[in-house]
Amino acid sequence: MHLKLTLDELPINEIGIIKKLNSKDEIKRRLLDLGMIKGTFIKPVYKSPLGDPTAYNVRGSTIAIRKCDAKDIEIKYERDKNE
Repeated sequence: MHLKLTLDELPINEIGIIKKLNSKDEIKRRLLDLGMIKGTFIKPVYKSPLGDPTAYNVRGSTIAIRKCDAKDIEIKYERDKNE
């Protein structure tokens, strides 16, 4: 089943595909510079003990993104059909 959600909702160790960045100017530029463009695979790998930020694997690098910024990143995510 195809689900439409934002990056902060993607479960740990699941893979999503970036659809759109709704971030404002400066943070959007930084995310684009890190390779977070439409069609890029992204995977949350670790959530900090207090729940924010979360570490994500993007194009072979691990980056930390705050929840308030992750909410502005639309992703595609396909949940296993057998669930």
